[in-house]
Amino acid sequence: MKIIKVDLNKNYDEAIAEACRVLHLGGVVVYPTDTVYGLGANACDNLAVDQVFKIKKRSYTKPLPVVARNLDWVKELVYIDSRNRRVVESIWPGAVTAILPKRDYLSSLVTAKGLSVGVRIPDFHLVDRLLGKFGYPLTATSANISGEESTNDIDKIVARFEGQRYRPNLILDAGILPKSQPFTVLDLTADQPRILRVGPSRPEQLLKILGISKKE
Repeated sequence: MKIIKVDLNKNYDEAIAEACRVLHLGGVVVYPTDTVYGLGANACDNLAVDQVFKIKKRSYTKPLPVVARNLDWVKELVYIDSRNRRVVESIWPGAVTAILPKRDYLSSLVTAKGLSVGVRIPDFHLVDRLLGKFGYPLTATSANISGEESTNDIDKIVARFEGQRYRPNLILDAGILPKSQPFTVLDLTADQPRILRVGPSRPEQLLKILGISKKE
Protein backbone atom coordinates (compact mmCIF):
# COMPACT_ATOMS: atom_id res chain seq x y z
CA MET A 1 0.00 0.00 0.00
CA LYS A 2 2.01 2.94 -1.30
CA ILE A 3 1.39 6.40 0.18
CA ILE A 4 2.23 9.66 -1.58
CA LYS A 5 1.99 12.97 0.29
CA VAL A 6 0.14 15.63 -1.72
CA ASP A 7 0.25 19.37 -1.05
CA LEU A 8 -2.85 20.74 -2.78
CA ASN A 9 -1.24 24.19 -2.94
CA LYS A 10 1.82 22.98 -4.83
CA ASN A 11 2.62 20.96 -7.94
CA TYR A 12 1.47 17.35 -7.64
CA ASP A 13 2.06 16.14 -11.22
CA GLU A 14 4.10 13.16 -10.04
CA ALA A 15 1.30 12.01 -7.72
CA ILE A 16 -1.24 12.26 -10.54
CA ALA A 17 1.07 10.33 -12.88
CA GLU A 18 1.55 7.55 -10.32
CA ALA A 19 -2.19 7.36 -9.64
CA CYS A 20 -2.86 7.01 -13.36
CA ARG A 21 -0.25 4.28 -13.65
CA VAL A 22 -1.94 2.32 -10.86
CA LEU A 23 -5.40 2.86 -12.33
CA HIS A 24 -4.32 1.76 -15.81
CA LEU A 25 -3.05 -1.47 -14.26
CA GLY A 26 -6.49 -2.08 -12.75
CA GLY A 27 -5.53 -0.91 -9.28
CA VAL A 28 -7.40 1.06 -6.63
CA VAL A 29 -6.46 4.53 -5.40
CA VAL A 30 -7.57 6.50 -2.34
CA TYR A 31 -7.94 10.12 -3.45
CA PRO A 32 -9.14 13.38 -1.85
CA THR A 33 -12.37 14.99 -3.08
CA ASP A 34 -14.55 17.98 -2.23
CA THR A 35 -16.35 15.86 0.38
CA VAL A 36 -14.31 12.97 1.84
CA TYR A 37 -11.61 10.63 0.58
CA GLY A 38 -12.82 8.40 -2.25
CA LEU A 39 -11.90 4.86 -3.22
CA GLY A 40 -11.26 5.05 -6.94
CA ALA A 41 -10.93 2.46 -9.70
CA ASN A 42 -11.72 2.50 -13.41
CA ALA A 43 -15.52 2.44 -13.41
CA CYS A 44 -15.51 0.75 -16.83
CA ASP A 45 -13.30 -2.18 -15.72
CA ASN A 46 -15.04 -5.12 -14.03
CA LEU A 47 -11.87 -6.49 -12.44
CA ALA A 48 -10.87 -3.10 -11.04
CA VAL A 49 -14.35 -2.44 -9.66
CA ASP A 50 -14.38 -5.90 -8.09
CA GLN A 51 -11.32 -4.90 -6.07
CA VAL A 52 -13.23 -1.92 -4.65
CA PHE A 53 -15.98 -4.23 -3.40
CA LYS A 54 -13.41 -6.53 -1.79
CA ILE A 55 -11.50 -3.68 -0.16
CA LYS A 56 -14.69 -2.16 1.29
CA LYS A 57 -16.19 -5.57 2.14
CA ARG A 58 -19.24 -4.24 0.35
CA SER A 59 -22.22 -6.29 -0.79
CA TYR A 60 -22.36 -6.71 -4.56
CA THR A 61 -26.04 -5.80 -4.38
CA LYS A 62 -25.12 -2.22 -3.45
CA PRO A 63 -24.18 -0.02 -6.45
CA LEU A 64 -21.24 2.38 -6.42
CA PRO A 65 -21.39 6.08 -7.33
CA VAL A 66 -19.02 7.40 -9.98
CA VAL A 67 -17.39 10.72 -10.80
CA ALA A 68 -16.95 12.22 -14.27
CA ARG A 69 -14.90 15.18 -15.42
CA ASN A 70 -17.57 17.21 -17.23
CA LEU A 71 -21.03 17.06 -18.75
CA ASP A 72 -19.74 15.60 -22.01
CA TRP A 73 -18.38 12.65 -20.04
CA VAL A 74 -21.65 12.28 -18.17
CA LYS A 75 -23.62 12.14 -21.42
CA GLU A 76 -21.48 9.19 -22.51
CA LEU A 77 -22.32 7.32 -19.30
CA VAL A 78 -26.03 8.06 -18.83
CA TYR A 79 -29.11 9.20 -20.71
CA ILE A 80 -30.07 12.84 -20.06
CA ASP A 81 -33.25 14.38 -21.45
CA SER A 82 -33.80 18.12 -21.80
CA ARG A 83 -35.44 18.49 -18.39
CA ASN A 84 -32.69 16.64 -16.56
CA ARG A 85 -30.03 18.50 -18.49
CA ARG A 86 -31.33 21.75 -16.99
CA VAL A 87 -31.17 20.23 -13.52
CA VAL A 88 -27.63 18.84 -13.77
CA GLU A 89 -26.31 22.04 -15.32
CA SER A 90 -27.60 23.82 -12.21
CA ILE A 91 -26.04 21.45 -9.66
CA TRP A 92 -22.63 20.62 -11.16
CA PRO A 93 -19.82 20.83 -10.37
CA GLY A 94 -20.56 20.23 -6.73
CA ALA A 95 -21.53 17.80 -3.99
CA VAL A 96 -24.74 16.56 -5.62
CA THR A 97 -25.10 13.03 -6.99
CA ALA A 98 -27.74 12.49 -9.68
CA ILE A 99 -29.14 9.03 -10.33
CA LEU A 100 -29.78 8.62 -14.07
CA PRO A 101 -30.45 5.78 -16.53
CA LYS A 102 -27.11 4.24 -17.47
CA ARG A 103 -25.56 3.49 -20.82
CA ASP A 104 -23.50 0.34 -21.42
CA TYR A 105 -19.99 1.70 -20.91
CA LEU A 106 -19.84 1.26 -17.15
CA SER A 107 -18.98 -1.98 -15.40
CA SER A 108 -22.11 -3.93 -14.51
CA LEU A 109 -20.69 -4.30 -10.98
CA VAL A 110 -20.83 -0.52 -10.52
CA THR A 111 -24.60 -0.54 -10.94
CA ALA A 112 -25.17 -3.88 -9.17
CA LYS A 113 -26.56 -4.98 -12.55
CA GLY A 114 -29.21 -2.27 -12.27
CA LEU A 115 -30.41 0.16 -14.93
CA SER A 116 -29.24 3.38 -13.32
CA VAL A 117 -26.13 4.91 -11.76
CA GLY A 118 -25.32 7.74 -9.38
CA VAL A 119 -22.93 10.21 -10.99
CA ARG A 120 -21.55 13.63 -10.20
CA ILE A 121 -18.92 16.16 -11.28
CA PRO A 122 -16.81 17.12 -8.23
CA ASP A 123 -15.75 20.67 -7.55
CA PHE A 124 -12.14 19.76 -6.80
CA HIS A 125 -9.05 20.54 -8.85
CA LEU A 126 -7.14 17.35 -8.04
CA VAL A 127 -10.04 15.15 -9.13
CA ASP A 128 -10.44 17.14 -12.34
CA ARG A 129 -6.71 16.70 -13.04
CA LEU A 130 -6.81 13.01 -12.23
CA LEU A 131 -9.82 12.33 -14.43
CA GLY A 132 -8.38 14.37 -17.27
CA LYS A 133 -5.06 12.52 -17.15
CA PHE A 134 -6.58 9.06 -16.67
CA GLY A 135 -9.35 9.44 -19.21
CA TYR A 136 -12.01 7.24 -17.59
CA PRO A 137 -14.68 7.76 -14.90
CA LEU A 138 -13.78 6.62 -11.40
CA THR A 139 -15.71 4.93 -8.64
CA ALA A 140 -16.37 7.47 -5.91
CA THR A 141 -17.41 5.49 -2.87
CA SER A 142 -15.98 6.67 0.45
CA ALA A 143 -12.66 5.18 1.52
CA ASN A 144 -13.84 3.06 4.42
CA ILE A 145 -15.16 -0.39 5.26
CA SER A 146 -18.87 -0.77 4.49
CA GLY A 147 -21.00 0.05 7.50
CA GLU A 148 -18.32 2.18 9.11
CA GLU A 149 -18.38 5.96 9.23
CA SER A 150 -16.54 7.81 6.47
CA THR A 151 -13.78 10.22 7.48
CA ASN A 152 -11.77 13.14 6.17
CA ASP A 153 -8.77 12.05 8.28
CA ILE A 154 -6.27 10.20 6.10
CA ASP A 155 -4.42 8.74 9.10
CA LYS A 156 -7.57 6.91 10.16
CA ILE A 157 -8.02 5.61 6.62
CA VAL A 158 -4.45 4.31 6.45
CA ALA A 159 -4.81 2.64 9.86
CA ARG A 160 -8.10 1.00 8.85
CA PHE A 161 -6.74 -0.59 5.69
CA GLU A 162 -3.37 -1.67 7.09
CA GLY A 163 -3.34 -5.38 7.78
CA GLN A 164 -6.39 -6.05 5.63
CA ARG A 165 -6.21 -8.83 3.03
CA TYR A 166 -7.52 -6.48 0.34
CA ARG A 167 -6.08 -2.98 0.40
CA PRO A 168 -5.81 0.02 -1.92
CA ASN A 169 -2.70 0.02 -4.09
CA LEU A 170 -2.06 3.73 -3.61
CA ILE A 171 -3.12 6.47 -1.21
CA LEU A 172 -2.88 10.14 -2.13
CA ASP A 173 -2.41 11.72 1.28
CA ALA A 174 -3.59 15.34 1.28
CA GLY A 175 -3.86 15.43 5.06
CA ILE A 176 -7.09 16.11 6.92
CA LEU A 177 -9.65 17.48 4.49
CA PRO A 178 -11.93 20.37 5.48
CA LYS A 179 -15.14 19.20 7.12
CA SER A 180 -17.93 18.90 4.58
CA GLN A 181 -21.69 18.60 4.82
CA PRO A 182 -23.50 15.45 3.62
CA PHE A 183 -23.93 15.55 -0.13
CA THR A 184 -27.30 15.60 -1.85
CA VAL A 185 -28.71 12.67 -3.85
CA LEU A 186 -31.29 13.23 -6.59
CA ASP A 187 -33.19 10.47 -8.37
CA LEU A 188 -33.81 11.63 -11.94
CA THR A 189 -34.86 8.26 -13.38
CA ALA A 190 -38.62 8.78 -13.15
CA ASP A 191 -41.02 11.35 -14.58
CA GLN A 192 -40.95 13.26 -11.31
CA PRO A 193 -37.51 13.97 -9.76
CA ARG A 194 -37.07 12.93 -6.15
CA ILE A 195 -34.67 14.19 -3.49
CA LEU A 196 -33.46 11.05 -1.73
CA ARG A 197 -31.10 12.99 0.52
CA VAL A 198 -30.56 16.72 0.77
CA GLY A 199 -27.45 18.28 2.24
CA PRO A 200 -27.85 21.38 4.38
CA SER A 201 -25.73 23.61 2.15
CA ARG A 202 -28.17 24.59 -0.60
CA PRO A 203 -31.57 23.00 0.10
CA GLU A 204 -33.66 26.05 -0.80
CA GLN A 205 -31.81 26.55 -4.08
CA LEU A 206 -32.18 22.89 -4.94
CA LEU A 207 -35.89 22.82 -4.21
CA LYS A 208 -36.36 25.92 -6.35
CA ILE A 209 -34.50 24.32 -9.27
CA LEU A 210 -36.63 21.19 -9.11
CA GLY A 211 -39.90 22.80 -8.11
CA ILE A 212 -40.67 19.84 -5.84
CA SER A 213 -40.74 18.94 -2.18
CA LYS A 214 -38.30 16.81 -0.27
CA LYS A 215 -39.19 13.11 -0.09
CA GLU A 216 -40.79 12.25 3.24
